[in-house]
Formats: sequence, C-alpha cells, structure tokens
Amino acid sequence: MNAKQYIEERLRGILEGKGWSWPDKAVIEPPKDRRFGDLSANVAMMLAAQAKKNPRQVAEEIRAELAQVPDVASVEVAGPGFLNVTLAPSFWRKVLVEVLEAGDAFGVSELGKGSKIQVEYVSANPTGPLHIGHGRGAALGDSLSRILAKAGFEVEREYYINDAGRQMRILGESIWVRLQQAQGRPVPDPEDFYRGDYIKDIAAEVLAKHPDILSRPEAEAVDLCYDYGMNSILDGIKQDLNDFRVGHDVWFSEKSLLAEGLVDMAFAFLKERGLAYEQDGAFWFKTTMLGDDKDRVLRKSTGELTYFASDIAYHYHKYRRGFDIVVDIWGADHHGYVPRMQAAVEALGHKGKLAVILVQLVNLLRGGEQIAMSTRAGQFETLRDVIDEVGADAARFMFLSRKSDSKLDFDLDLVKQKSMDNPVYYVQYAHARIRSLMRKAAEQDLAPAGADPGALELLDTAEDLELMRLMSRLRDTVESAAQSFSPHLISYYLQELASSLHKYYTLHHVLSAGAPLCRARLLLLDCVARVLRNGLDLLGVSAPESM
Repeated sequence: MNAKQYIEERLRGILEGKGWSWPDKAVIEPPKDRRFGDLSANVAMMLAAQAKKNPRQVAEEIRAELAQVPDVASVEVAGPGFLNVTLAPSFWRKVLVEVLEAGDAFGVSELGKGSKIQVEYVSANPTGPLHIGHGRGAALGDSLSRILAKAGFEVEREYYINDAGRQMRILGESIWVRLQQAQGRPVPDPEDFYRGDYIKDIAAEVLAKHPDILSRPEAEAVDLCYDYGMNSILDGIKQDLNDFRVGHDVWFSEKSLLAEGLVDMAFAFLKERGLAYEQDGAFWFKTTMLGDDKDRVLRKSTGELTYFASDIAYHYHKYRRGFDIVVDIWGADHHGYVPRMQAAVEALGHKGKLAVILVQLVNLLRGGEQIAMSTRAGQFETLRDVIDEVGADAARFMFLSRKSDSKLDFDLDLVKQKSMDNPVYYVQYAHARIRSLMRKAAEQDLAPAGADPGALELLDTAEDLELMRLMSRLRDTVESAAQSFSPHLISYYLQELASSLHKYYTLHHVLSAGAPLCRARLLLLDCVARVLRNGLDLLGVSAPESM
C-alpha cells in the first residue's frame, strides 16, 4: 500500500467514526517543501461546513486521532487547516517487502477496473516511410497502452490503415509514372505526386514482378502499382514499428468500412436522430446543431465520401465494439479537427468518451543546429534513420521526455553521449550501476539480505528513506499518467529516482560497509533496480545489465 492510499483509508475511518462523509474535493498529496512532512491533506477545510466548525478546530480533532495510527510519526496542523503528515521509517521499509513480493507487478493499479479502452496511434497513410513525427506518436501510443494496462484497463491497440481515397490513388499513379520513366517513356512529372526515391525503388520492384505491365491497360497497371506499393510500404512500416518495439493488436482497413456497410449504418443512425439530411444530391451532417459554424458534407453529389464521413463511420464501429473510452493520437496540425470529431462522437451517442491527444513536431538537432528536413530518405528524416542513428531506447526515451503537445528538440549528439547530461544514459546507467555492484558482491559471496526486520532497521539514513519514498510513488505515478494520458510523467519519475540513486552511491559505501549493513544496502539497491526496470518497461526502454 502506498502512502497516499494508507493515509486516505485511515482518514476515511476517522471521519466515519465522527459521522462525517468524505468531501468530494479532498486532496492528499506530497507538499512541495519536504519540511512540511510526507503528505498534506486539505480534508479539514473541506469538512468545515459539514462539521459546522472552523477548519482548524476540525483539523485538531482529526490530528489527535491520526497521530495514533501505526506508522504515523507525527501530524501537524498548518495554515488554515492543512494536516501535514510525516510517516515513520517503519512505513517506508515496508515498501521493500512489497517490491520483493510483487516483482514485475510492482506499480500495478486497479484504477481502470477492467474498463475497455482503445488507443489508436500512428495510423500513417501507407504512402511512404514513417517520419520522426510518426515516431513520437508511436512511442506515445505504445507507452500509454502499457501504462493503461498497468493501471487496470483492458487495452486494445489499433492502427487505422488509410487504404482508400485520393492519397492512395496518387500513390499508384506516382509509381506508374516512375515505372514508365525508368523504361524510357517521356512521361512528365505530375504536379501532385510522391517524389521520394522510395517510389523509384517500388517501381523497379513492380516491373520485376510484372514484366508485361507496360502492355496492360493503364487502369489495370495503376491498380497493380497501387496494390504492390501499399503492401510494400505497409510491410516497411510494420518492420520499423517492430524494431521500435511498438505493437498493434488490430490493423483496421478503411476499405472495410465500405465493404461491411458501416458507412451506410452510421449515416442511417445520424438520420434517425435528425442529425443528417440530403440536399442537392449530397448527404449532410447537421453539425450546426452541435455548435459548428456550418453543416458538413459527408457524401458529395458525385457519390464520393469525405474524410469526415470515413472518420464518423470508423468511430461508429469503434463504439459498436464495446469500448468505454476511445483515445486517438493525432499530429498537432489536426487541432482544428478535434471539436468536429468530438461533435460527431456526441451525435453518435457517446459524449465524453473520446480523448484526442495531439503530438507536436520534433526538431532534430546536430551540433546544436537544426537539421533541415527533406523529402528524400537518408537525411535523418525517417524514423528508420533515427533508430539506426541512436537506437530504439534513446529515441523512445527522448520522444517521451516531454509532454506530447510541447515541441521537442531531439539532439542526436547528446543522446549518443555516455554522460550524465544525457537523460537516457542517466536513467539506464542507474540500473546498470546497481547490477554491476550486485555482480561484484556475488564475487565476494555477498547477497542481498532478506526482508527481515533486523536487516530493514539498518536502513536508517535520510538517503535510504528517500529511495524508499520514491519507490513507493511508482503506483501513484502510473495512475497519474493513465488518468492524464501523459507517459512523460513516468520519464520524469525515473529521472528523479535515478538522481536519488546516483546521490546515494556517492554518499554511502556498500561493499565495504560490513556484512550486515552491506547486505541490507544490497537489498535496498536491488529493489531500486527492480523499480527502474518496471518504469523503463512502461516506456518500452530496456534496462541494461552493463554499460
């Protein structure tokens, strides 16, 4: 049990004994200044009206009982009625027992209570390789899915394949143009087509696979180019994501929306609710009823569907699959589309069940200078380039080191440095440092102590207790990251834990401390390594044994 949960349960018991109900706006959190204890609660101030007493009087009544609770060292009333609680070392030592018993499951929460949540991320058009912006979204979606699962949600991870519509037609036509040009046909470059060198490579592969393609009708040739190109690019995307340790449970085809009649079903649903109508041969969504400045076309008079129509049908299908919450991860350039999509979800009868996370741009830096992006591969534009340059660990950690809607400067030189200035190295080295110490201890026939009271009581320095406090916060951090869809909170937490570990290492001897104290400290550090591993796993980053 973590500190916040422990104190809240004791406070609830005290309030119940006095006939007071728990106030909705009660908050228990660590104070910004450690001098004010381990936790501060505003519960007395929130109870004043209910108790018909002034807040400090309520606080004094609660303090008297809370101070008698086991493992509570002291309780002070501060300011208008804050309760500042300091827990005894005996409480923090129990964290080590929990870490040893839980192992990989340490940090698990029941916050989600099995609620079904879908996270859709990357969903890049299969018209070219993934770029670094997709990489940031991929790391975010994958890490968020891991965190939500740790927090007790039933998570399904999905990639929406945009395999229909204008962009895919342009892909097929672009490959066809390059194929003809390669065979000497004087075909000019269209104004709107894909120019990357990868298109030339795909064109050569199509020609090798279908040597008679030039003699086929153009429509058939373009279809062949489209099919091969889309599958080739999609295979490359899947390989890049796999190498980036990013997975998806479902690969959902846009084409299936039409094939399975989902578009017509969604349209019928909107029409039945009086939220859609036909006019001038087109099908309109009455978005003005939901706060939009004008109604939006879903199907043009030509019969062509708009992007909005496909998105509505897709989300209609998501909710039919029984998800309690749907999370979409989009590029920041889609910010203007969010209210429209929220309105559509409300129209579908699922108001408040769509969360959209926006991912800002990534600036790649080398030598302190921003790298100019290009449409050509090989200039550190693609996710593959970054993985090959710095590795999946460094890329993932850096992508998750800032809030997703903040722009990110990614310094390629910094993340390759084996220095404490490199945040990736800083955290991974904390784990490797402990594992190295464990190997040296084993060579001297020294092993971590068991979690018996005698060994635990030897851990009594301020730095011992600080490491225990930080380890106890993992579950709270997981819950905060899950509730706010913010994996960067795990990154911040790990850097704080690593900082405390490095400080401990410089202040305290371990192997030369004498056998009983040495074994107790090995126990403490072994637990720190476990918590670091669990946290890094939530980011999809490895915990190396040596560096």
